[in-house]
Amino acid sequence: MKRILFFGSLLLMCAVAASTSAHRAAALFGWGQTSHNFGRIPQGKPVTATFEFTNKGEIPLVISNARGSCGCTGVEYPKAAVMPGQAGTIKATFNAASPGAFNKTVTVESNAEGGVATLYIKGEVMR
Repeated sequence: MKRILFFGSLLLMCAVAASTSAHRAAALFGWGQTSHNFGRIPQGKPVTATFEFTNKGEIPLVISNARGSCGCTGVEYPKAAVMPGQAGTIKATFNAASPGAFNKTVTVESNAEGGVATLYIKGEVMR
C-alpha cells in the first residue's frame, strides 16, 4: 500500500511539474497585415509599404534582423525591444527600377514564437 501511495504521489508531482513547465513566456507578433499589393506603380519611383504589428506576447519582442529578398528592397525595423502590448512598424521600400510584375518578400528574424516571419509585397512597375 505504501508503494502505491509513493508512486501515485510521484506521478502526480511529475504531472504538475510538466504542466507548469509547458507554459513558457514568449514574444508574439500580432500583425495588422502580412502582405501589400502596390498595384501599378511608375518606373523609377520607389514605393514603401508599412507593416504594423503589436507584441501580443509576455516578454519584450526583439527583432534581430529584417531583410528583403533582393537588393531592390530596403527594410527599416525597430532596433529597440518592443514591450508587451506595444506596437511597432516595419517599412519595406521597393525600388521600382525595372518594368514588369514583382513579388518580393521581407524576412523578419526575432525572438518571437516561431522565430521567423515573412512579409510579402507585390505589384507591377509600368514604363
